Amino acid sequence: MQSSDSVPRVVVGVDGSPTSYAALRWADRYARTIGGVVEAIHVWETPSAAGWSGPATDPDFDLQQARERFAVELGSVFPGERPARLREHLVEGDPSEALIQASEGAELLVVGRRGRGGFARAMLGSVGQRCARHAACPDVVVALALDPAL
Repeated sequence: MQSSDSVPRVVVGVDGSPTSYAALRWADRYARTIGGVVEAIHVWETPSAAGWSGPATDPDFDLQQARERFAVELGSVFPGERPARLREHLVEGDPSEALIQASEGAELLVVGRRGRGGFARAMLGSVGQRCARHAACPDVVVALALDPAL
């Protein structure tokens, strides 16, 4: 629970999917209404760390690619200047674990209905499902239909 003098945090997962863009826009609008900050979380994994087979990779190269991808994603949602109350967090690891951990002490956790995963028919993606079950704060799942910018 936050003290009354702290700024409310709205945590949102950004993975490059259209629904994560909708979630980021929604989180920004909501945070402005409550005088809060948006903590945009982009999670990346080094393929070898995730147990994927293939050639050895350079973790620094993976980190640089993740940074560039995150910058492009934020620029897609906020062309020009980014909101002053936007905090950017690049985290290595499992997306659902990172978002659940970031939800500690947050006002709200916001995720898109479906991310970049491979199950197009799923009503809710696996990260959204885990976050809905385990977040330490209330959560909102945003669908594209809720985003007037699309």
